Amino acid sequence: MTSFSSKLLETAVAELSRLPGVGKRTALRLALHLLREDPSVSESLGSALIKLRSEIKYCAVCHNISDHDVCEICKNPQRNKAILCVVEDLRDVMAIETTGQYFGVYHVLGGKISPIDGVGPADLTIEELMARIGNGGIEEVFLALSSTLEGDTTNYYLYKLLKEHPLKITTIARGISVGDELEYADEITLGRSIIQRIPFESTLGGGK
Repeated sequence: MTSFSSKLLETAVAELSRLPGVGKRTALRLALHLLREDPSVSESLGSALIKLRSEIKYCAVCHNISDHDVCEICKNPQRNKAILCVVEDLRDVMAIETTGQYFGVYHVLGGKISPIDGVGPADLTIEELMARIGNGGIEEVFLALSSTLEGDTTNYYLYKLLKEHPLKITTIARGISVGDELEYADEITLGRSIIQRIPFESTLGGGK
C-alpha cells in the first residue's frame, strides 16, 4: 500500500479512486498532476463539478439531462415529434445524435430492468413514457436499448405495453452485435442500424 507523506494528498487520492475506472495509481497521477498545474486549474475543475451536481436538471418532457427545464432536443421545432426513441440514458442519446441519422425525439428511461440489481419497472420512467403515448401525436416508438440481456428484457416488457396502442414499434437493426452497448458502437454502424430499423415483432421469432 502506498505510504502518503500528506494526509491531504491521501484524501484526494481516495476520493478520486472512487470514480469508475480510476484505480489508486491513476488517482495518484491525477492528484499530482493537479498539484503541478496552476491553482486555477483545480479551482475550475472543482467549480465545474459543484455546478454540475447542484444545477443540472432533468428535462420535464424526455428526462434527459439538461441545463433547462426542457432540453434543447425537445424544444427544437425541426425534430419529428411523431417518432419517439426510447433509450437507457444520456450516453445513448449522445451516441445516436453523433450519427446524424435520427431526427425524432427521445424518452430516457434512466436504466434497464435488472432484477439481479434490484431494478424493476417502477424504478424507470415507464409510467411517464406511457403517459406521453396516451397524450397522442406519437406514431412510432423506436426501442433503442442495448442488445444485452437486460436491454432485451426491457425492450420486451415495453413492447408488451406498447402493442396495445395503435403504434409502429421498431428496434435497431442487428448491425449492433448481441451484447453491445450503444455508446461503444461506431457511429457508421449505429447510423445504418437506425436507418434500417426493423419492426420489433420480427425479433421475437415466434411472432406476437
